Amino acid sequence: MSPRLQELDEIETSIWSELERCVASRPRAGRESDADEPPHEWRVAVLATVDDGQADARSLVLREVDAAERRLIFYTDARSPKVRQIEQSPQGTLIFYSRELAWQLRMQVRLHVQTAGLAVSSRWAKLQTSAGARDYQSFAAPGRPLDAPLSELGVRGHFAIIEAMAETVDWVELHPDGHRRAVLGSQGARWVQP
Repeated sequence: MSPRLQELDEIETSIWSELERCVASRPRAGRESDADEPPHEWRVAVLATVDDGQADARSLVLREVDAAERRLIFYTDARSPKVRQIEQSPQGTLIFYSRELAWQLRMQVRLHVQTAGLAVSSRWAKLQTSAGARDYQSFAAPGRPLDAPLSELGVRGHFAIIEAMAETVDWVELHPDGHRRAVLGSQGARWVQP
């Protein structure tokens, strides 16, 4: 087990380093994931939003991290119900858990969906020839009933990106010598009772 981090700034730096590492170590098309390097557990996060007053949560694959800007990027189908939810209420919560690190992150984020523009077109240009592009080319919107497992594909993609700007990060470390918790954000960092 690694030595425990003691300083709040070390913890915050380590959190963002781990988030960057999970994106950098992802399996790439055309190659198997290295046996010595399994995908980082934070590669898939849970995003909770609000839908007509009710909580709604789903798993999303983390695609990009910009630690300096405290920004995380996810991909989605522009017709997904979460897009409407984000447009109506741009606050959300991301949850990450790593058994290896024994860390949980609960991140309060401001969300923004982009369906057009350079940020979208440049990412789509890289993705459109991959198998992953199929997720954004279906004639049917996400959640729509189908007669068969795979629906027909359309020509135009419904690719969009979700930008999540971290406002606060609630970090919990589960440790045999005692759990610890800290809240890190633009207002500073502080220890809190786990």
